[in-house]
Amino acid sequence: MPLFKTSTEWYEQSSLLLQARPTTARITSKYTVLKPIPSKIAKREKYAAKRETKSNTAPNTGSPPPTSSNLQDPSEPSVTFTLKTFDPVSGVCLQYQTTKAAEVGRLVGSLGRLGRHMAALPEAMEDVTTSVDKPGEAVSTPIVEKDKPLGGAAPEAKAAGGGGKKKKKGKK
Repeated sequence: MPLFKTSTEWYEQSSLLLQARPTTARITSKYTVLKPIPSKIAKREKYAAKRETKSNTAPNTGSPPPTSSNLQDPSEPSVTFTLKTFDPVSGVCLQYQTTKAAEVGRLVGSLGRLGRHMAALPEAMEDVTTSVDKPGEAVSTPIVEKDKPLGGAAPEAKAAGGGGKKKKKGKK
């Protein structure tokens, strides 16, 4: 079971697997939040202290030394997001795991594009404004008038009644 280092590699390989076997291949996602155990907290604190002393003795290479805000707080829970693409017929299992919160949203959004292969839909959305059958003819779409009131009243009634608030002018 290969564990990919980047999400783009996982996405490309999963896309190929789903194109090859759209009816049997499945994608699963798992979001895990682990509460830290006291022994793990002590281990992380020891590692962080060791890392700080090591960076203080090392010569300055132009990059600032890691601060305590850059390191993970040992008492915070560790969170992982795992994506697996599995095909039981061929036995192929592609896996990607991340701890970055910003990447989770992007990956969940990409699952919809991967699911298009499983639903036998085309990869790219077709433009609905032009017709494929008749190249010179366009499909009409309704145009929403912004000045027209939603209640169905005529615009003349609003002009005659006056009833709106006036903008306040700033002091000069």
